[in-house]
Amino acid sequence: MAKTKSKFMCLECGYESPKWMGKCPGCGAWNTMTEEVVKTGTANRRVAFAHSAQGKTANKPSPITNIETSQEPRIKTNLKEFNRVLGSGIVKGSLVLIGGDPGIGKSTLLLQVSSQLADNGNDVLYISGEESVKQTKMRADRLGVKSEKLLVLAETDMEYISKAIDDTNPAFVIVDSIQTVFQSDITSAPGSVSQVRECTAELMRLAKTKGIAIFIVGHVTKEGSIAGPRILEHMVDTVLYFEGERHHTYRILRAVKNRFGSTNEMGIFEMKESGLEEVLNPSEIFLEERSKGAAGSTVVASMEGTRPVLVEIQALISPTSFGNPRRMATGIDHNRVPLLMAVLEKRVGLLLQNQDAYLKVAGGVKLDEPAIDLAVAVSIASSFKDAPSKATDIIIGEVGLTGEVRRVSRIEQRVMEAAKLGFRRAIIPEANIGGWTVPHGIEAVGVKNVAEALQITLGG
Repeated sequence: MAKTKSKFMCLECGYESPKWMGKCPGCGAWNTMTEEVVKTGTANRRVAFAHSAQGKTANKPSPITNIETSQEPRIKTNLKEFNRVLGSGIVKGSLVLIGGDPGIGKSTLLLQVSSQLADNGNDVLYISGEESVKQTKMRADRLGVKSEKLLVLAETDMEYISKAIDDTNPAFVIVDSIQTVFQSDITSAPGSVSQVRECTAELMRLAKTKGIAIFIVGHVTKEGSIAGPRILEHMVDTVLYFEGERHHTYRILRAVKNRFGSTNEMGIFEMKESGLEEVLNPSEIFLEERSKGAAGSTVVASMEGTRPVLVEIQALISPTSFGNPRRMATGIDHNRVPLLMAVLEKRVGLLLQNQDAYLKVAGGVKLDEPAIDLAVAVSIASSFKDAPSKATDIIIGEVGLTGEVRRVSRIEQRVMEAAKLGFRRAIIPEANIGGWTVPHGIEAVGVKNVAEALQITLGG
């Protein structure tokens, strides 16, 4: 008979240890070791594997030049934002992981996608481990889902889930959520490291062998990462995060890993009573409540994958009442704020060492590209001087430590998007001037350094 014993596994990297340790030797993370109960029976497993391997022919290595490939068309849904984030559509045989906070709308999004795929003639199997069939039907009625090709199953046992997939042979499978599914031969509880890893491995085998596109939902921890072992994100083909405030209507679908497309794509949705509706022009949404003529407010064109998005950057500079001034930022890297403030103090002469700085990207968007540096610097100087920049100015550029404004990529798409929304002047790096056609109705002004940019935008 198989014996049971305990071992400790790291949630981040999957490192195994016979005893608990505060720091994982594999990845160096603290307090990530969790206890797992496992069965020991390696001898029996080897015998079973030997019997199963009899009669099979091992695959032989072959030159990569002799391997034939075919370009399969991607399956598209009616949500263009969803298609873009996936890389222009769903790939057959792919395994997609969608994570997000509780109540953010993951199940609603996947049920809408399932309905659209079923309406297009595809067999879809929706497996719910958290809701009953009647509860899923109630959500489907609210969303207007009526396709007969959408099959619903409430099950958590991986053995029965595999059997249901074999019997129905669907083209798409949705598992909501992976933390509720379990393998009966593993003694640990559902949602544990072993259960999540083994169940995901089984779903990956089904996806690759049968050519089924499988979507799995993952819960998110309080730190914002997907619950379970970090190896879960390495196993799947695509990892999507569904972000946004629960009390606001806008949701952002962002790709952080994609083997079939860009990892910088972002889709914007609006949550309504009838479900999620895509926002085709997010720049208008992010700028519709902008206060014109307010000091500390600038607009920048940031690239999210292949799409330029115009967002507002707000800065508030005020004298500090503490020994050490505060530096806080929402939506951008907080380490970038003191760096740019040091450049303004050293290269421009602004006395900011006794000022508190608060920065925010309006709309809940997170920006991480260097092209927003110049807009952040102008926002800080604008708030410090209490001198607003022009409402029709858009500011783009990377700032170096010597105060120079460096070249950015895809400047033509950025300026073209600004021209569509009525901006009249674009402050861009001088190195980006020339080699492209400036759109009608907007003026492109090149700057060499931060001081020159402040002179043009703020008048000194």
